[in-house]
Amino acid sequence: MSAHGTAWHVPEDDLRAYARGEATPPRLWSTDTHLASCAQCRETLAALSDPVALDAGWERLDAELDAPRPGLVESLLVRVGVAEHTARLLAATPVLRRSWLGAVLAVLVMTVVAADAVRTTATPTMFLALAPLLPLAGVALSYGPVLDPTYEMTVVSPTHSFRLLMIRTVAVLTVSLGLNGLATLALPSYGLRALAWLLPALALTGSGLALTPRLGPVLAPSLVGGAWIAVLMAARSAAEAHATLAPFTAAGQGVAAAVAVLATGLLYLVRDRFDASRVPLTDTFRGGTA
Repeated sequence: MSAHGTAWHVPEDDLRAYARGEATPPRLWSTDTHLASCAQCRETLAALSDPVALDAGWERLDAELDAPRPGLVESLLVRVGVAEHTARLLAATPVLRRSWLGAVLAVLVMTVVAADAVRTTATPTMFLALAPLLPLAGVALSYGPVLDPTYEMTVVSPTHSFRLLMIRTVAVLTVSLGLNGLATLALPSYGLRALAWLLPALALTGSGLALTPRLGPVLAPSLVGGAWIAVLMAARSAAEAHATLAPFTAAGQGVAAAVAVLATGLLYLVRDRFDASRVPLTDTFRGGTA
């Protein structure tokens, strides 16, 4: 430090090194401490600093302060190796938020409790009927202008519509099937029969996706869900009392597997329709047809 009268100040050479980022401990620490309380040294430092570098530093600081902080889900996805832009798209998926997940958990818990309390058949019919609809609803709500806060951004972004849909579909299916699987573990007395929801869930979700380019993300899953309910009602009317419904028998599971495979193939064939034109796709999401 240099002395002027009774006050001590940082030498100019040290201030120059500090401004260039070349100061080293312990001189760096003492300079930091002194600058916090000495206006004269701060003025000298400002005069010695490169104004261009100083402005660039302020711009970097402003950009860092204004940058959105990634949430917990986004941070975890980045940590496990997911690309930042993909993690941002997944984190913005509406049905991966706590409100939706909480609602799904509540529905599953009530259904499991009801299925375990009312054991009228050898299979948990109520649970098996509802479980396939949850992934279908989740996928339907994960893409479109109604609930997607980033929808307008995705319309004008270079990300292909089909790729975005597939990214979110995989995420939603992973979460939904995982929750359904946990609910299945709460029905151990039914054994493997409690897993009869899996193939119908894949069949319904695949069918809803395959029909989306033609019917839109609202009508397509609505029709598929309605068809599932109609099939269950028909199976109930045709089945004997306390008998396992046809969709949950071995034959019914085979049909569900075949539908899932066919729907996946059809989805692959119509994948280009998702990206053919962003404007017609926007109109589709607003209630029209592609």
